[in-house]
Amino acid sequence: MDESPYKMVQGLSRGLSVLRALNQAEGGWASVRELSQATGLHRTTVRRLLETLQNEGVLRRSASDDSYRLTHDVRGLSDGFREEEWISEVASPVLGELLVKVVWPSDFATLDGIDMRVRESTHRFSPLSFHKVTVRRRLPLVTTAAGRAYLAFCKDDEREDLVGRLAALPDSPIHGPGRQALMKLLDQHREAGHAYNNGEWATEQRILALAVPVMQEGNVAGCINIVMLRSALSLSEARKRYLAPLHAAATKIEEYLTAPR
Repeated sequence: MDESPYKMVQGLSRGLSVLRALNQAEGGWASVRELSQATGLHRTTVRRLLETLQNEGVLRRSASDDSYRLTHDVRGLSDGFREEEWISEVASPVLGELLVKVVWPSDFATLDGIDMRVRESTHRFSPLSFHKVTVRRRLPLVTTAAGRAYLAFCKDDEREDLVGRLAALPDSPIHGPGRQALMKLLDQHREAGHAYNNGEWATEQRILALAVPVMQEGNVAGCINIVMLRSALSLSEARKRYLAPLHAAATKIEEYLTAPR
C-alpha cells in the first residue's frame, strides 16, 4: 500500500479504537478500565475520548454503574454504507491479483436498477486498458458480459422481472423474437458457466469481454469481467486463456463472502 503524504490523526484513530472495543464488548457496555485493557490506551486517554464521544451523542455513561454504552445515534454512522460497498471492498484485492495474471483490465459490478454499476476496477492500473476510469459507470444488462452474466445466473423470477422491465422501455430491442433470442442466449450462458459480449454493445463495439457471477447464498452478489479488444484475440482464444483465472477470482470472493464476519 502506498504511504499517504498526510500524517495519521492519532486522536481519531484512538477514538475509533474505543468505539470498536465498545461495540465488541459483552452486552454492549464496558467500563473505562475494560476499554483501557481492550485498546491498550491509558485510562485517562480513554476517559477523555469517551467524554468527547458522549458529547457527540454516539455513546452515553450509565448513572447506575458508570459503564459506557453505545446510543441509537451510532447507527447513523453506517446509514451511508451499503452491502455492495462491503462486497466491493472484498473484491478489490482479488481484482488486483487477477490483473497480475491476465494483464487485461477487469471490473466488479453489481445490479443497480436495470443496469449494472461498476464498483471496483483495475482499468487505471492495466497497461492494456483503453478506459482509465470505469468506476460508477453503468453497463447495460442485455449487451454487456457482466449484464448478461447477471441475467443468466440470477433466479428465474428475478430474470423474468428484469427482462420484463427492459422490454417495457421505449425502443427496446427485446420485443417478440428479440426477447426469445435473449432468453435462449442466457440459457446458453448459464449452461456454459460464463457470459460474453463480442461487439454487441453499440457504444463499445471494439470490446470483447468475458464475465462470471459471484454467488452468495444462491443469489448473484455481483459479476466479474475481463475486458479485451476484439482486434487482439478471438472469443475462443479468450476463453482458453482467461476463463480459468476468472472463475478462480469469483470463487475466491465467494469464499470471503461465506466466511464468518
